[in-house]
Amino acid sequence: MGTALPPPSRLRMTAYAGAQLLLAVPALVLFVLNAVFGAVAIVVVGIPVLLVTIPATRWVANRHRLMAGRVLGTPLPPQYRPPRKGVVARVVGWASDPMTWRDQAWLLVACTLGFALALLSVLLLVLVVTGALWWFGIEPIMRARSSMDRWLLSYGHIETLEQRVTVLTETRAESLDHSAAELRRLERDLHDGAQARLVALSMSLGMADSLFDSDPEGAQRLVNEARATTSAALGDLRSVVRGIHPPVLADRGLAGAIGSLALDMTIPVEVSGQLDGRPPEPVESAVYFAVAECLANIVKHAAAQHGWISLAHEDGVLRATVGDDGHGGADPDSGTGMLGVMRRLAAFDGTMRLSSPVGGPTVVTLEVPCVLSSPKTTPSSGPA
Repeated sequence: MGTALPPPSRLRMTAYAGAQLLLAVPALVLFVLNAVFGAVAIVVVGIPVLLVTIPATRWVANRHRLMAGRVLGTPLPPQYRPPRKGVVARVVGWASDPMTWRDQAWLLVACTLGFALALLSVLLLVLVVTGALWWFGIEPIMRARSSMDRWLLSYGHIETLEQRVTVLTETRAESLDHSAAELRRLERDLHDGAQARLVALSMSLGMADSLFDSDPEGAQRLVNEARATTSAALGDLRSVVRGIHPPVLADRGLAGAIGSLALDMTIPVEVSGQLDGRPPEPVESAVYFAVAECLANIVKHAAAQHGWISLAHEDGVLRATVGDDGHGGADPDSGTGMLGVMRRLAAFDGTMRLSSPVGGPTVVTLEVPCVLSSPKTTPSSGPA
């Protein structure tokens, strides 16, 4: 449940009705295109069109979720499943998402009954003789329209639990796959790095031992090489450990570790916020690496001059917000980084929201429900 919103004025409700009238035309077009090309998607012909119309449908639906939430006083967040990688997999994911079909049913209702209610709301204001009717009627009419949108564009309590179980089952499988891949990576890193250096170290010491009597200087050179190999092997082991659970995260907590990430950035990044305790270690690690991925994207793609990170824990939810003043236009479906962040958080029932209009700024909001443990002693805010 979201926090209560202040009720909009009658004029603002009427403005919402006007926006709904304007969006009714693209809604009708999208309904037809989705129905026609969805039917032929099985033979691949409709997939290119669906790659445009489904995101457009969700955009239109989200605008109505926003208006309905404001009219009803309760936010109405999107409840779509995380997108899958690959074109075909993405379309299959859309088809298996019940909210996609709810959107399609809503498009039909929005173009008929919803259009009639929005038109009535506007006409009551425009026609002079209906001014009194508008004053007393706009609120119940718009609340009826918004309730209809809410009923179609969101799940009920039981359906929400069922969808949550489905999503958690999928993310659990993805987490297991990710864990197996990470284990293989660690085995490969240990085999190709530290293990290879330790074998070379053993050989160097063995050769040095055989040369101590006949060639002391050669033996000393081999010992020096062995010492250098030992340092390199330790470096490899530290790199592997940092990939599992960074020492700075264990020592300084999430805020301190994120502050260290910010210090390593090539642009100024300000870190703010305060946590009154420590999240569970798996959650802490997931949020840390998610923030690290967001910062890496700023360096790679944003062309930003400044960045910021804020941390907070409110109402049982750990929230990390990462923003930059770059050129914007980020798309979570265009690469694997943001999708990886979403999957990492989804394993803990977390979410990622992205706002990145063309021209910027880009703001990524990461949220994970969790309970903090005992208060931490290290500082958790300050510029970096």
